[in-house]
Amino acid sequence: MVTNKNSILRLSRYKNALYRFKTIGFFKIFSDYLADAVGVTSAQVRKDFSLFGISGNKRGGYQIDALIEKLNDILGKNELQKVILAGAGNLGSALIKYKSFEKEGIKIVAAFDIDPAKHNPKLPVPVLPLEELESFVKSHNTKIGIICVPDIAAQHTLDVMIRAGINGVLNFAPIQLKTAENCIVSNVNLETELENLIYFVNALQKAPNVRLTDN
Repeated sequence: MVTNKNSILRLSRYKNALYRFKTIGFFKIFSDYLADAVGVTSAQVRKDFSLFGISGNKRGGYQIDALIEKLNDILGKNELQKVILAGAGNLGSALIKYKSFEKEGIKIVAAFDIDPAKHNPKLPVPVLPLEELESFVKSHNTKIGIICVPDIAAQHTLDVMIRAGINGVLNFAPIQLKTAENCIVSNVNLETELENLIYFVNALQKAPNVRLTDN
């Protein structure tokens, strides 16, 4: 089983690039074209694909439709992925309203919050009390959760999700959470990302000839 997070992230980027090539009329693609579109080497493309048993033809390249189907299968996009969300504030509400999720086979099926004023089970995406999260997850066989609560409540929310059977969490709270072996947590700290971006913008302005790398 492949557990290299960077390889998985690149698969998503390859898939998105393939859709772009398809919209402009491509039926086949070579690894060097795909590499240029994603910003890696063609050797890296072939290495990533080989990890998942994907092979192409040196002369004919890759069939785009077949490759997209294979990547969607690897990434779990060939079936609808049900997701629950904790924290129906500004960020949580924005994610609920984000239309592109369903285009990618992702559907937020319910939100949970401790504020009774936000509860509304009749909404298209019902907002329910946090106390109902565990029973909802078990009855709807949901495995993915999103945390959009303040940092002080994030660990408790994660613990509730883990007890309910959630196996993967996207955490927007600006805090490192302690998780269990059977639950993967991916952290998205918007403040840190913006701080990093601001630093690099300022660095480029001060020294425009300096090359910034990921290493």
